[in-house]
Amino acid sequence: MILFPAIDLKDGQCVRLKLGDMDQATVFNDNPGAQAKAFEDQGFEWLHVVDLNGAFAGESVNGAAVDAILSATKNPVQLGGGIRTLEHIETWLDKGITRVILGTVAVRDPELVKEACRKFPGKVAVGIDAKGGYVAVEGWAETSELTAVDLAKQFEDAGVSAIIYTDIDRDGVLKGLNIPSTLELARSVSIPVIASGGLASIDDIHRLVEPDCSILEGAISGRALYDGRLDPKEAMDLILEARSKAS
Repeated sequence: MILFPAIDLKDGQCVRLKLGDMDQATVFNDNPGAQAKAFEDQGFEWLHVVDLNGAFAGESVNGAAVDAILSATKNPVQLGGGIRTLEHIETWLDKGITRVILGTVAVRDPELVKEACRKFPGKVAVGIDAKGGYVAVEGWAETSELTAVDLAKQFEDAGVSAIIYTDIDRDGVLKGLNIPSTLELARSVSIPVIASGGLASIDDIHRLVEPDCSILEGAISGRALYDGRLDPKEAMDLILEARSKAS
């Protein structure tokens, strides 16, 4: 179980959105590099970074902020938002991103995702963001007719390194993770699944370390970390304890 702290970038700043609405953004830090280093110092082992402007624009917008994050931390970074071409992927991997997250393009052009997996093995994750059970694209502005499970199954044998599953109806509102839907998805494919959207408190971490959640690769936390509802040390201690028991 990996706990991924989230850095969502809007106009070069670290923000959290409410229900994916760009007009409901709270700025938590105007120095993304400093935020990345703070998360590393708190004991986190990975970073989850999203270029929110890029997700809407269809191309990288917060590149300078991502560069600052890469310069500030030794932790591996997974990046999503506006990555729509093989050239985009290659550029970010060359800069030091450990894993790119493909979202909209996974719906629009699944063959590109499969080609990326062949060209960059172990470096490509798929972001599945669902609203009412159906996959949303274009920075969550549009809802498709695909269910999360249907989309995930398209990549079963493609070599996708992970699926980041976000319940949009819970994102940024601290309702708690949607564990039932996340586990349903994880059981439907062999690809590792990361839970996202709504992680609210240490109660979510207690739930994540229960045996039935051992099939998940991890979970992403954003607002709860920024506003102090989730203590980093307490969360990481629980996860490390669960890991030691499992081994």
